[in-house]
Amino acid sequence: MKLSNNTISVLKNYASINQNLVIKEGKELTTMSQMKNIMARAEVEEEFPQEVAIYDLNEFLSCLSLFQSPNLEFESTFVTITEENKPTTKMKYFYSDPSVVTTPSKMITMPSNEITFTLDSATLSDITKASAVISSADLVLENTNGTPSLTVKDKKNDTANSYSRGVDTQGEGKFSFFFKVENLKLMDGKYTVQVSSKNISHMKNESTPIEYWIALEPESKYSV
Repeated sequence: MKLSNNTISVLKNYASINQNLVIKEGKELTTMSQMKNIMARAEVEEEFPQEVAIYDLNEFLSCLSLFQSPNLEFESTFVTITEENKPTTKMKYFYSDPSVVTTPSKMITMPSNEITFTLDSATLSDITKASAVISSADLVLENTNGTPSLTVKDKKNDTANSYSRGVDTQGEGKFSFFFKVENLKLMDGKYTVQVSSKNISHMKNESTPIEYWIALEPESKYSV
């Protein structure tokens, strides 16, 4: 089996969420952060033949990078990685014990959402940069005065610097939905974002079959 560039990108993204990964038999890849506040699901081109538990995903990706064109053959306890057209160049990579790997036991059922908006890579990049520049870890989607916005701020300090940009939202009510910027570990692309007053959000890529569920912070508020 050869892994597509898109699948490698998904694995790299998952490594930023959790170093652990259990690949289930089939075409679906799921992961969950250690804090259980981020969950992701993607459909990939390849069909994996069996369950594979990886304890250190970054290490596994580094092993793949040792080969120009890696080919994977999954065995019962390990995967053999060989160089295409050079079968004598190979690596044996052993699976982890699934019991020591954090993985979703079931997927989230998204509750009904109150607010929907679109988030693209450029906006997320600006938000991430602003968070680093002003040393503020919080992002709030808010509409308290009739003008919805995304604002990077320190929610514990009203006099701290902030960065804000307008956003078009669908839905009614007044709201202040708080995220941690560090939790927005999304692959590039444009996302349809649904936000629920149950303190959970769903972000679905509009062009690639990958989606995320990201928990809101407990300070989040919504009223009709």
